[in-house]
Amino acid sequence: MKKEKLVLAVILLFFILSRLFRITDIPPSVYWDEASIGYNAYSVLTTAKDEWGEFLPLHFRAFGEFKLPVYIYSTIPFVKILGLNPLSTRLPSVFYSLISVILLYLLAKKISGSGLVGILSAFIFSVIPWFFIFSRTGYEASAGLAFFLLAFYAFILSRKEGKWFIISTISLIASIYSYNSFRILSPPSFLLFIATFVYERRKNLSQNILYLLLNIILFFLALVPIARLFILDAGALRFTAVSVQGSLFEKILAITQNYFSHFSYKFLFSVGDGNLRSNIQGFGELYLISLPLLISGLIYIFKKRKFELLLVLGVLLIACIPASITRETPHALRTILFAPFASIMIGLGAKYLQDITGKYSKYIIVSVILIYLAFFESYYWNFINLYPKISSSDWQYGYKVLFTNYKDEFNNYQKVIISDEYAQPYIFTLYYLQYDSNKFRQDVIYNPVDKWGFSAVKSFGNFEFKKIENKDIVKGNLVFASPNDKPIKVVPSGEIKFLNGNTAFFVYKL
Repeated sequence: MKKEKLVLAVILLFFILSRLFRITDIPPSVYWDEASIGYNAYSVLTTAKDEWGEFLPLHFRAFGEFKLPVYIYSTIPFVKILGLNPLSTRLPSVFYSLISVILLYLLAKKISGSGLVGILSAFIFSVIPWFFIFSRTGYEASAGLAFFLLAFYAFILSRKEGKWFIISTISLIASIYSYNSFRILSPPSFLLFIATFVYERRKNLSQNILYLLLNIILFFLALVPIARLFILDAGALRFTAVSVQGSLFEKILAITQNYFSHFSYKFLFSVGDGNLRSNIQGFGELYLISLPLLISGLIYIFKKRKFELLLVLGVLLIACIPASITRETPHALRTILFAPFASIMIGLGAKYLQDITGKYSKYIIVSVILIYLAFFESYYWNFINLYPKISSSDWQYGYKVLFTNYKDEFNNYQKVIISDEYAQPYIFTLYYLQYDSNKFRQDVIYNPVDKWGFSAVKSFGNFEFKKIENKDIVKGNLVFASPNDKPIKVVPSGEIKFLNGNTAFFVYKL
């Protein structure tokens, strides 16, 4: 047991070091969602209101897509201590991801009855590409995943000790208010937990009925604000904008194709998610070594036919549903729940191979660990040395340079006009300048909501955000134009480049 705890401590230390190393500059800049999360946390910290002036909101309107509260409120202590910056925005994700690794160890050990499976699952989860970038950037999904794993673990414990069921229910609610995918995954999970609870206590159900009703009432009361958002506010508009379109037949066909795309060799082992904010080019979501181990794990599950192990397979089958009903697939972030439960299956597969290889069994686990470390070394080297250059435009790096290099000049001009080519430049203005949120709310002028349900800020203070035209290049204006803006006849005064050398902005100072 001491040896097992020591190995787990090494895995956790390895996890922390690999996530914290250069966390503020790789990825090379905060993305608009990270900037929105960070600034709204800062706004609540300083004024008790979000950027829209809502007092301690349960849903943050943000760009009009209604961000969820758990990660934003979790960021507030970090902003209080460290200030508003990439470190304070991303550290909560590292914290939640570390908790997920610990919970996965406990969960895998509990359902398999093997400390080795727990250790292997936690280790594999720590090094696979699927989880890596999300565990060191300010994504809400990290909080949702941690709470869902806690709910699942508490549910397993509640089968023997019913007092854990309330912890499971509360954790499912927290996952629902952390990331949108869990708004789809948590309700059916809760119904399964309830059904299991009732079945296993059917002989003395009357003794547990009040406790059962308490959990049911608590869970469904938590859904009321979500229903209100969709019925009375614009929440449904955003969902409609990202969901698949067409006739009923076309929707069913698209959802089916989307679903199975997450089980393709290309997505899992070859190319992965094509979005550079989710993965590195040339790597699948899992390493190729995972394929035979997944097959072995599947065989192990069917041989044992243990309820808890079958649940692992069940979670893998439902994990891809949230991404399947949207148009951007396959999607690693929306299917993040797949990663930990795939790691458990891989751990089971390694244990099964050890069990059937006789005198060679002692080499199996060592070989698996060394091969995964070799794959991770290649992945991590690419992440540190190549990834920033190829992904800087996807992370909207141009805004970081703009607000870092030119912030001292903004007050010298009547207007600072910034191209909206790269989307939502206003949030980067607020974030990097730590702009007073009360002053922002007094000055802000909005553009109409776009077809995706997003709102865009037109101007505030001396800042204006638009497509740059020749008429904007006049004395008294500081202008940042993208290469795709209307051609400017005036020679630019400077240039801001992405890390790959491409131009992000031409700078015009008169």
